[in-house]
Amino acid sequence: MKTKLKFIFSLLLLGSICNLHAIELPKVISDNMVLQRGKKVVIWGNAEPNESISVSFKKQNKKTKANAEGKWSLSLDSMEASSTPAVMEIMGAKNKITLQNILVGEVWLASGQSNMEYSMNNHPKYAKPQKGNPNYLKDAFRAKQDPRLRLLYVNKDLKSKTLPSDGWHIADSTGLVPTSAAAYFFAKRLMKELNVPVGIITSAWGGTPIENWTPMQAYASNSLFANKITNEKLDNQQVGMRFEAMIRPMAPYTLGGFLWYQGETNLINGDIAIYTDKQKALIDSWRAAWLDNKLPFYFVQLAPYNYSHREKDPIKHTSETLPQFWEAQTQVMKRVPNTGMVVTTDLVDNLADIHPSYKWIVGERLAGWALATQYGKKNVVYSGPVFKKMTIDGDKAILEFDSVGSGLKTTANDGLLSWFQIGSGDGSFENAKAVIVGNKVIVSSEKIKKPVEVRFAWNEAAMPNLFNNEGLPALPFRTKK
Repeated sequence: MKTKLKFIFSLLLLGSICNLHAIELPKVISDNMVLQRGKKVVIWGNAEPNESISVSFKKQNKKTKANAEGKWSLSLDSMEASSTPAVMEIMGAKNKITLQNILVGEVWLASGQSNMEYSMNNHPKYAKPQKGNPNYLKDAFRAKQDPRLRLLYVNKDLKSKTLPSDGWHIADSTGLVPTSAAAYFFAKRLMKELNVPVGIITSAWGGTPIENWTPMQAYASNSLFANKITNEKLDNQQVGMRFEAMIRPMAPYTLGGFLWYQGETNLINGDIAIYTDKQKALIDSWRAAWLDNKLPFYFVQLAPYNYSHREKDPIKHTSETLPQFWEAQTQVMKRVPNTGMVVTTDLVDNLADIHPSYKWIVGERLAGWALATQYGKKNVVYSGPVFKKMTIDGDKAILEFDSVGSGLKTTANDGLLSWFQIGSGDGSFENAKAVIVGNKVIVSSEKIKKPVEVRFAWNEAAMPNLFNNEGLPALPFRTKK
């Protein structure tokens, strides 16, 4: 009888234990992950309400308790970079989770549309580059990978109740296949220059407008947009769907910053005048989700492309539509702190191809921004010439620039700069003669005796030849809007 009672009691005890919810972790916390160095690292998950949780990593042992809804969160102390694989143990009342092969370094989230989605497997639909090694991407894909590079890919799934991902992978062929090429080469340069592990998260979706990636609250709380929202849409675009499915579930996984390559869809839809404010809203909302209003946000200028040749778009584009969008992107960099933009006017082989091939250069230029402005590498020149001011001397306009590096240069054998135009203020422009004198550019035209304004690369087809000596192209501009 006693034996039978003991058996029944044991079953009841086992049943009560089984009714406890096992600890659950978000998909972004897994084997092979990279934890952000130099910051407190957030670890979180779900458990039984009020359950005690402990997390052990290296020499740290942190404890917390789940709240009444079973949610818990704690922070590990700031750590130095480490390339030595380590183990994390997460303990609850019912179960223990052991995560293997964890490194400490830099973690960046890459997002946007197809040019960020453009992956390392070099899909046949993308043209090979005409300059340099046509198989550059394929060779990089097949090369032996640095084990310090870790990759997480977010699947294109809006219905999953959790982050649609199978977690972190080492940079083998399986992990590389879906990874953003631009983000991969960003990571490669960081590893080379900083000598630390790097984790890259790719969460991108071709053909998507910026509204999809921005939470509703960012627009609803902004007077510029609040009255324009109808049926959860802004300017006829669904708001927040990809943010909620593919971005928010990763917050607040501790990051070094964000990479962004998007805008083609908004331009195609004629969304230019207010794009600056929309991108600012996205940046502010992502930083808020990560509880860090200073997280770096580096993005990519749309490349030259014949938008004016598109016949089925909602609006008719002109050759100046793209330069106007460039101007909107430039304003983001000027208005939002801790942001930077990569210029791509020299990275196009075919103006009918909206997906330029040279993603390794895009990634390396993004890394230049991070190295110089985030990591204190003062020897890194991270931007091409940026218009500073204009003075008029008779029939000549004299232009000065920031970010000249070690000096201005042109790739033209005759020393003449391309894509400069000069105007007298009546709205018309003449092609101009432009030459470098020291670190200034002198612009003139025999047809304009009293110049008032200058514009540079103000055409969708512009691939100008003004650079700094470090090989970074000048930013398109107009002196008068």
